[in-house]
Amino acid sequence: MQPYYTFHHELTKLRKKIMQLSTMVEERVRMATSVIANPDDEIIQKILVTDYEIDDMEVEIEEDCLKILALHQPVASDLRFIITVIKINNEIERIGDMAVSIALRVKTISECLNSCYPNGQGWMYDYSRMSEKVITMLKMSLDALVNRDAQLARKVFLLDDEVDTMMKDAYDKVRERIKKHPEHPGCLINIYLLARHLERIGDRSTNIAEDVIHLVEGIIVRGQ
Repeated sequence: MQPYYTFHHELTKLRKKIMQLSTMVEERVRMATSVIANPDDEIIQKILVTDYEIDDMEVEIEEDCLKILALHQPVASDLRFIITVIKINNEIERIGDMAVSIALRVKTISECLNSCYPNGQGWMYDYSRMSEKVITMLKMSLDALVNRDAQLARKVFLLDDEVDTMMKDAYDKVRERIKKHPEHPGCLINIYLLARHLERIGDRSTNIAEDVIHLVEGIIVRGQ
């Protein structure tokens, strides 16, 4: 088998694996955001017990990248692609961790609301719009990666500002709620922390978009 053929065969397998990991994580994020509005123990448990699948694939992809670098010593666009995969691989895994954090946070909030407000009078911030924006950011950044679309990647930046504004609104609403009802601050703080987790997914999606632009155009936009 010719080395050139082997090298490009390995690149093709690498692309498929990063796409598979992306699909897995996007599904976990959708599941996690769904339980914010409608807590479901079965879905929460599924998110928690399948997290190892994402961790294992992240390690496998990183090992594949290092093997390709060692054996084939790629240059130019191929080298840039592998470096991008290494960086995005880590971002995607961290997004999976955020989905787990949301699931755990929802479980804690549900237990708190049930114990502190047995009459069902507990309060919950509406995260539906923020969840929708974050999922859109994630999907756009991953689609930009698959299609090597720098223009689509840049659109993610605009949504990041909207998500930051929504997080601030969640903070303001929770703070006002604590002032009026200081008897259960822990539950309310956990409700706000959901905003932090969602915002972090948005930030990681923005990082992916920046890496896609570097892959396609060869320019670094991070921090600009």
